[in-house]
Amino acid sequence: MAINQEFLNKYAKAIVKVGINVQKNDNIIINCDLDSLPFVRNIAKICWQAGANDVLIKINDNELQRIAYEDAKLESLQKVEDFKVDYSVALMKNNYHRMSINSEYPGYFSHINEERLRAAQIAKAKASEPLQKYMDQGNIKWVVADTASPYWAKILFPDLDEELAMENLWNLIFQSCHIDANDPIKNWEKHDQYLKLYENWLNKQNFEYLIYEAPNTNLTVHLAENHKWVGGSSTTPNGIKYMANMPTEEIFTTPHRNRVDGYVTSTKPLAVMGKIINQFKLIFKDGKVVDFEASENADVLQILLDTDESAMHLGEIALVPHSSPISKTEKLFKATLFDENASCHFALGQSYAETLINGENLSDNQRLKLGANRSLIHVDFMVGSNELNITGVKKDGSKTSILKNGEWAFKL
Repeated sequence: MAINQEFLNKYAKAIVKVGINVQKNDNIIINCDLDSLPFVRNIAKICWQAGANDVLIKINDNELQRIAYEDAKLESLQKVEDFKVDYSVALMKNNYHRMSINSEYPGYFSHINEERLRAAQIAKAKASEPLQKYMDQGNIKWVVADTASPYWAKILFPDLDEELAMENLWNLIFQSCHIDANDPIKNWEKHDQYLKLYENWLNKQNFEYLIYEAPNTNLTVHLAENHKWVGGSSTTPNGIKYMANMPTEEIFTTPHRNRVDGYVTSTKPLAVMGKIINQFKLIFKDGKVVDFEASENADVLQILLDTDESAMHLGEIALVPHSSPISKTEKLFKATLFDENASCHFALGQSYAETLINGENLSDNQRLKLGANRSLIHVDFMVGSNELNITGVKKDGSKTSILKNGEWAFKL
């Protein structure tokens, strides 16, 4: 068995044609790591062939990041130079659409001191804050996708040699991203239509709040005023569709930051800041995390919650049936992009403007009044399983089953 080169090319084409949906004269910035560079060369070629005006590549290296975490002065980790932020803002102002093509490195920074991780995390988050208003406007298309790497492959397949582990990981990525012998563009168009069915149904219901029930979970989540469910493709103000995450199986919206009560327990590990947080439980009162516990790396979870005051509030609620293609792989990817699309999930921190009606035209304060959260972080964590039941409740008190035993409770 060998890595399927035809599928690699189809995957690259899907990322360019469906993910970022390159149009003639588009400007593109691609952020990638060294492992992904050979694949990104193919992506760049397809972008140029599609008529892109400019294709910039920014390469990151996890090993250089590890060296910085270990040996840089703490004050160096605590800041991002202004000119770097200015450059990122200039790209936004000039409508450089963003592609993030990387491999995953779960646990790679597990030995790094928490204080140093926290310093770098907060500095990076603050540096990204000026970019948010450009993202909220909806003009910038973006896509996040992953590639296989020897490190990630050996984490997932420790008993296989490196070559076979890589082949297996690439096949999982292809399966999860609807890459097969058929036309990948048509595959994604069909998948988008499927997601839009559920998006439209949920928007018609106009639920006031949702009730989550599962072992070690009993949570009531009110939805923000004027909330809007989003699934599959997003659309720019001038009508260009794009797919922000590949893979994607979620239908998501904005919870009310001050109206979440009860407790919820994670069903999959959370990979964040190069570490793995296992088996954690969050207790909410009036929308805020008031207590938590975790079997591993609780200190990292504390770092996240302490990022800013709003990091203790929810910014996203997402529905994913347990039988999603990623869940069917029966593989824990230890990577949020994949694991969140195998499972219902929440996100601590920032909410998305597109999940409010006319959200792109509202100020931060206007969105806040509707219940949307504003934070330096956006961290997804998984809560779905085949034991999860979700009930939607309308303003008149009527109840509708949304998910039963992890699956859609209705047919469309």
